[in-house]
Amino acid sequence: MGKVLLPVGNDSLGKQITARQRGVSKNAAGSVVERLGIDKTDPTTLTEEEVTKFVRLDIDPDTITWQRVMDTNDRFLRKMTIGQSPTEKGFTRTAQFDISVASEIMAVLALTSNLEDMIIRLGKMVVASSRQGVPVTTDDLGVSGALAVLMKDAIKPNLMQTLEGNPVFVHAGPFANIAHGNSSILADKIALKLVGPEGFVVTEAGFGADIGMEKFFNIKCRYSGLRPHVVVLVATVRALKMHGGGPTVTAGVPLPKEYTEENLELLEKGCSNLRKQIENATMFGVPVVVAVNAFKTDTQAELELVCHLAKEAGAFDAVKCTHWAEGGKGAVDLAQAVQKASRAPSAFKFLYDVELPIADKIRIIAQKIYGADDIELLPEAQKKAEIYTKQGFSNLPICMAKTHLSLSHNPELKGAPKGFVLPIRDIRASVGAGFLYPLVGTMSTMPGLPTRPCFYDIDLDPVTEQVNGLF
Repeated sequence: MGKVLLPVGNDSLGKQITARQRGVSKNAAGSVVERLGIDKTDPTTLTEEEVTKFVRLDIDPDTITWQRVMDTNDRFLRKMTIGQSPTEKGFTRTAQFDISVASEIMAVLALTSNLEDMIIRLGKMVVASSRQGVPVTTDDLGVSGALAVLMKDAIKPNLMQTLEGNPVFVHAGPFANIAHGNSSILADKIALKLVGPEGFVVTEAGFGADIGMEKFFNIKCRYSGLRPHVVVLVATVRALKMHGGGPTVTAGVPLPKEYTEENLELLEKGCSNLRKQIENATMFGVPVVVAVNAFKTDTQAELELVCHLAKEAGAFDAVKCTHWAEGGKGAVDLAQAVQKASRAPSAFKFLYDVELPIADKIRIIAQKIYGADDIELLPEAQKKAEIYTKQGFSNLPICMAKTHLSLSHNPELKGAPKGFVLPIRDIRASVGAGFLYPLVGTMSTMPGLPTRPCFYDIDLDPVTEQVNGLF
C-alpha cells in the first residue's frame, strides 16, 4: 500500500476498502487513491461520493475495449455474444476475439525496456471506461500483478542461431498490419551490447516500409531511444511485377508466366511502389540500401532494371542478393553496401509531433507515407478521437491497422496509388503499450482463412511420421 494507510475497521466500509486494496497491486494502490482525488487515510471520514468512487469501478459495459485473443484465424469470432449462462446473472454483451499478435500484451512485451517498465505498462492498460467516462485500467481491476507474474519469463529474449551459426534473438511477434510489427527493444539492446561499438545489429520491421518501418521509426524509436544507421529495403522482381498489374497468384496453382518470364515493361511499372517506399524511408533522414532478393526465374536484365531504378529513386545503393540459395556468401555485397551506407551522413527525424491532435497525426501518415489526398474519420472513429482526447491519451503515437497488400486501404490498388481518401473506421487505445491504433477501411483484427485453406495440403505419413505440406 506504500504510504497510504487505510486502517481496517469492524464496519462494512472498512472491509470494503480493504478488499479494494487487496485487488490492487502494491505499486499501484497509492496511485489509484491519488487518481480518485482522495487524500484521506481514515475510511470513516469518506463521503458517500468518495466511497462510491473507491469501492465501485462502475464500468459501462458498452465501453469495454479489452478483447479475448487466440492464435488461430476464425472469422466467426470477430463478433459474438458472451455471458448467456444463467450464472452470469444477465451480464450478456457483444464481444470479440483478436488474433494473439494483435494483443496489447504482445505490444507491451515488444516495447518494454525492463521488468519494472513492463509492470508499469501492464498496469496502465485500459480495459473500459466508467459511466462517468473515466478510463478503467488493469491496475483498477487488481490484475496487473498477476499479469506481471505471467510475463516475468516471457520478457527474456530467445537466443537462437542461423544455419551458419550466427546468433539471433527471437522475441515478440506483433503483426505489422494490426500492431506495430517489430521485434523487441530488449532484444535490440542486448544485441547491441554483444556486438560492441563497431558491430552491426539487423532488426526487423515487418510488412513493408509503409507499415512496419513507419511504426519502427515513429513508435519503437521513440520508446527505445535508438536511432538506426541504415534502412535495408527488401524487394523482389515478382512482387514488383504484381504491383505493375500482374495477375493474382493463387496458392497451389503454378505461377503465371508473367512472373517466370522476362517482362521489363510490367516490372518497370511496378517499380512505382519501390520508388515510393524509398521515398518513405529517406523521409526519416536515414540512408537506404535496396536488397533485391533474386529468384532463379529472374533475368539479369530484370535485376539490373530494379537496381538502376532504385538508385535513381534515391537509394544509397541497390544490390542483388542470393542468400536464399547461398547463405551468407550470397549476401556479402549487401553487407558491404550496408557498411558503406552506415558511414554516410544521416539526420534521423520523426514524421510527426506526438502533441498534435489525433486526426492530424493520422492525416500526416496517410498523406506522406501512403500518398492519400486526405482522411475520413467515420462516426465511430470521430467519437473515439474525442473520448481519448478528453481522457488524456491524445499525445500517444499512432499505429495504423491497415492492409499490407497496398499503400492504400484497398488491397486491389497496387503500385503507388494517388487521389484516394483514407477511411478510418474506428480508433482503439493501447495505453499500456503506448499508442493509438486506427482501423483503416475493412481491416480486421481477427483474420479468417482463405477460400482454399492450407490445411488441404497438410498430411502425415503414418509409417515414417513425415509431415508433408507445411512448406
